[in-house]
Amino acid sequence: MQDAITSVINTSDVQGLYLDDASMGKLQSYFSTGELRVRAAATISANASAIVRDAVAKALLYSDITRPGGNMYTTRRYAACIRDMDYYLRYSTYAMLAGDTSILEERVLNGLRETYNSLGVPIGATVQAIQAMKEVTASLVGPDAGKEMGAYFDYICSGLGN
Repeated sequence: MQDAITSVINTSDVQGLYLDDASMGKLQSYFSTGELRVRAAATISANASAIVRDAVAKALLYSDITRPGGNMYTTRRYAACIRDMDYYLRYSTYAMLAGDTSILEERVLNGLRETYNSLGVPIGATVQAIQAMKEVTASLVGPDAGKEMGAYFDYICSGLGN
């Protein structure tokens, strides 16, 4: 896992250069949003169960996926869905704090699409649930932090869609 600082420094280091104005600008942007990110992470951590519950209710609970024959019908499948949603929320929060998507690649997206396809997990419903979680989270943390956090939810959705 990298963070925004390591990413900027590594890019310059590989080229054997000092940090240029663009690199300094990236660092300044990262530092200027630090308090916002930390407050958002604290709010998300304190409300994680409610965020997941509300997102699942909003996106999946009353759809065909939860009816007999649906992919989330049995208790075991429903529990697996809740577990996965919690992972997406937790790792998106880590990525937001770090200001970097590498943890999402390493711990979430690496092989996820293939695994879901082999298990018959509907990607579209998963993306819909993540988008609902993005909305629920934004309503809780406010528009600025919601926009910041939303970028990481969108990254997961994009990774699942490819």
